[in-house]
Amino acid sequence: MAQVKIHTFDAVIVGAGGAGLMAALYASRSANVAVLSKLYPTRSHTGAAQGGIGAALANMEEDSWEWHSYDTVKGSDYLADQDAVDVLTKEAINTVVELEHMGLPFDRFPNGKISQRRFGGHMSKTTGRPVMRACHAADRTGHMILQTLYQQCIKNEVNFFDEFHVVDLIRVDDTVRGVVAIEIATGEFHIFHSKAVMFATGGWGRVWEVTSNAHSLTGDGPAIALRRGIPLQDMEFFQFHPTGIFKLGILITEGVRGEGGVLINGEGERFMGVRGYAPNVKDLASRDVVSRAIYLEIKAGRGINGQKYVHLDVTPETVNRYYEEDGEDRRIDRAYIEAKLPDIADFTRTYLGVDPVTEPMPVQPTAHYGMGGIPTDVHGRVLLDAQKNPLPGFYAAGEVACVSVHGANRLGTNSLTDLVVFGKLAGKDMANYCQTAELLPLPDGAADDVMAEFDRIRNSGGGVKTYEVRNKMQVSMTENVSVFRTEETMKQALEDLEALRDEYQKVEIQDKGKVFNSDILEAWELGCLLDTAEVTTVSGLARTESRGAHARDDYTERDDENWLMHTLYYKEGDGYRLDYKPVTLGRYEPKPRVY
Repeated sequence: MAQVKIHTFDAVIVGAGGAGLMAALYASRSANVAVLSKLYPTRSHTGAAQGGIGAALANMEEDSWEWHSYDTVKGSDYLADQDAVDVLTKEAINTVVELEHMGLPFDRFPNGKISQRRFGGHMSKTTGRPVMRACHAADRTGHMILQTLYQQCIKNEVNFFDEFHVVDLIRVDDTVRGVVAIEIATGEFHIFHSKAVMFATGGWGRVWEVTSNAHSLTGDGPAIALRRGIPLQDMEFFQFHPTGIFKLGILITEGVRGEGGVLINGEGERFMGVRGYAPNVKDLASRDVVSRAIYLEIKAGRGINGQKYVHLDVTPETVNRYYEEDGEDRRIDRAYIEAKLPDIADFTRTYLGVDPVTEPMPVQPTAHYGMGGIPTDVHGRVLLDAQKNPLPGFYAAGEVACVSVHGANRLGTNSLTDLVVFGKLAGKDMANYCQTAELLPLPDGAADDVMAEFDRIRNSGGGVKTYEVRNKMQVSMTENVSVFRTEETMKQALEDLEALRDEYQKVEIQDKGKVFNSDILEAWELGCLLDTAEVTTVSGLARTESRGAHARDDYTERDDENWLMHTLYYKEGDGYRLDYKPVTLGRYEPKPRVY
């Protein structure tokens, strides 16, 4: 402990994306708050969210939060907890207006109201057609949310510790007492002693080979929680977004299809309708449906020129033709695309040499979003078991958390809604908790365990390279636990992961220093990725059905009788234990999804 600097705050928030900043903003109104991030806050992955934030404002056509709830539950393949979904969709309306009042520069309709666009899975119950529900700031909505919230936090004098990498949670029995972090610039360990801790660390898409996720999304939060006796919920459900840039995985927002873009196979077909995947809503079906359709088209040899991609076409010539066929009285042109999708146009021109105004874009499914994570209630309080007993003082929000409002498949735009709604509610509850909770003493040797693990990594002489193990893991998970899975492929993945764990113990780093040592941090992150990969695979192998993003070739039907429940995965020594808890139903009884 003599080597460790200790800081004291009421509340510590780990992660400076949308959820972390929203929580910090609200908690800081009555508590002394520190936000720790391994990145500079405005580099957090929320900034990569493009298409919009879902809220039933009804600015141009009839809409309601109940419709939004139904679409969310239906999109989740009925695994979402409906009481939590109602909170999400009700709170979304006022929260989006609140963001506007904070200064977020939403696009506007001519009447001055916040602009809204269509998005996959969001439907009008009156017309049966896609409804305009996604509020947007061009195609950089997440970036604008991040900038706005960061400015508000600075105004509110939130304490930021940028480039502090949190590596452990200090838990003593049924209390949390803070976190352990490494200051990246110096390599020194710090303890942040607090009454309450919140994880808002994002996802773990780097488990797979092709992903829309930043290099920083390595599953640190779920892995740390798991190692400290906290279960992970519904980790088998990981969403593959249908339109990632071919090979690179960089996301092309669903907003492209919301603005009229269509998916075309190698035979020139608009296959979502022609091939019967979603004959009614076609390209605006939910993400799991579209991802599987693209995969099946490629598997059938109908990729573009026989390759592993299809085209996303938003050229005015194509879109206007299909608008006419679909009976829509609107047209787009170059100026419209440049105004509505400026970042997408820039991405494709930069990375592909493709101008989306004149050429279709090559796309393939990309690992995008984890529906599972650390189990919480709607106030962000972390739950320890199927009986929903909380761990006092520990919170989670955003992608790292599982409320569960996304169930087996997240509806587009609901990630940003989730961040700001549950970040806000968690921040409020943390502030209230800190008003009455005591600052409990730190245990002796609070940082010893994780410091010993870093010493092991630094001094290992096994000769194995971090990137070699990571690449093998990503290839195995992509081949075996991807858009489609079987018992055979998932068992193969578990065999591979077991071998890779042995290799991980032999990882040898080149940089033995402390200053900006990304080498040792990447090695530690690899351990987190291996943990989350194993939880995902074990949970998926046990679930003998297909539901949402968990699609099995050997169990192709949804099984509500046996599997309408949430998975809980516990780490126990070198093994694990699975438990289950029921889904909270409400107005909407499970029924087959029709597109």
